[in-house]
Amino acid sequence: MGYSLRNRRYRSRRLRLHTVTELRAEGNYTLWLRFDDGLEGHVYLGDWVASTMGAALSDQDMFRRVRIDPVSNAVTWAGGINLDPDVLYRDLVSKAAAALH
Repeated sequence: MGYSLRNRRYRSRRLRLHTVTELRAEGNYTLWLRFDDGLEGHVYLGDWVASTMGAALSDQDMFRRVRIDPVSNAVTWAGGINLDPDVLYRDLVSKAAAALH
């Protein structure tokens, strides 16, 4: 392996605002997430799965194979499908704010 790849520090490459600490797929294309600051909740991805970008996850078994990428902290599935944790965090925050009003 080349010197630059061997010594690369992946975790320091991108300033992370939020880190997913727990994750599970639930029915109806919904993810339950917990973040490092304690925020937790459900994110519905059915509309995204129905689009052409998420169509590969239309199989529920494939959707349930979600995991947290240890390098990028992205929510990921096989085949290179990744979701940015900061986007998911903002979705949960907006739902919490809407529930307060």
